[in-house]
Amino acid sequence: MFQRFVNWRTLLTTIAIAIVTGTIFYSRYIAEKLAAEERIKVETWVEAEKFLINSPADVDTRLVSAIITNNNDIPIIGQTEEGHIIEYINLDSARVKNDSSYLPRKIRQFRSQHSPIIYTDPLNGKKDFYYYGNSTLLQEVRYYPLVQLLIVALFIVVTLYTVSVRNRSVQNQLWAGMAKETAHQLGTPLTSLKGWVEVLKEMPGNEKIAAELAKDTDRLQLVSDRFSKIGSTPSMEEKDLVKQITRVVDYIKRRAPERVIFDVNTNGYAAIPVKISASLFDWVIENLLKNALDAMGGKGKITINMHQTAQQVLIDVTDTGKGISAANINKLFKPGFTTKKRGWGLGLTLSKRVIEQYHKGQLFVKHSEPGKGTTFRIILNDPGGGKV
Repeated sequence: MFQRFVNWRTLLTTIAIAIVTGTIFYSRYIAEKLAAEERIKVETWVEAEKFLINSPADVDTRLVSAIITNNNDIPIIGQTEEGHIIEYINLDSARVKNDSSYLPRKIRQFRSQHSPIIYTDPLNGKKDFYYYGNSTLLQEVRYYPLVQLLIVALFIVVTLYTVSVRNRSVQNQLWAGMAKETAHQLGTPLTSLKGWVEVLKEMPGNEKIAAELAKDTDRLQLVSDRFSKIGSTPSMEEKDLVKQITRVVDYIKRRAPERVIFDVNTNGYAAIPVKISASLFDWVIENLLKNALDAMGGKGKITINMHQTAQQVLIDVTDTGKGISAANINKLFKPGFTTKKRGWGLGLTLSKRVIEQYHKGQLFVKHSEPGKGTTFRIILNDPGGGKV
């Protein structure tokens, strides 16, 4: 079935290309034929013009006059061999009058389009040169293939863009499906673990172990809940960003090496109210902090800087780690890209999705220098609504 669809699509594309190619060649054939007819028309006009000038007064010139007046579309300029303008037709008279360089420019243009028609006077042997340009109809026929090519090119660009959007949509659905399936698969062992934690709580001497296990199971439950929200519409609530980020930092700090320093800078703000999906936003901050820890190799400093303006909230997460090469910055948020030995390369991809598609903000690398560190910036505007 799929192979049949591909074959039909290929066949239709081939037919479309063949039709366009045939039309272009036929248009060129018509243009060349029309150009030959116009040259004959100009030659006839020149002969009629000269006959009218040199004919005796008693000769019937009605046919010759009709030939001359019928040329109302082909521009012609007559010039002597000394360079004096004899006459011109079908040109802008106002420009001829006001611009002395207009006719010489037109002669150069006509000379590039067609070879001149030369009239030799039978009495004195002097030559007059008649330069002519393309009629409006011939110009339209000549440009028609270019218009076709532009339309085809635009069609191809639109088609490629549509296919790209469709592929991204399918890819997004795949990641969302994987996230939901992961949450579903975590559900069964989580339920079992919670049961064992309750058993441990009832056994004397295991209270401390049970309490720590309870924290970890709660953490796993939170992770499962986050994955289950991918692709859905979680509720947005107003939260204090200072408390929210401080809580995440404290959690990561307890699990980080002792030689890593955490610095949360609120720039004097006691509280920064902002509408967010708390669990998903925490996940983004965790991802950035964990990436910073991985980049520093067990020692260094992580600085979280918060700043509020009238329209935006800015959060910068800066580490003193190994930095990111310029070649990798553009790949950083693509699904599957990772420089780690382990991992799926989805953390930053999903983080960007959470911030940009759901919170209507931005997540990007503000600055990175190999060997010195990296700064990620989150910009929160009006959170709005949407799907992750």
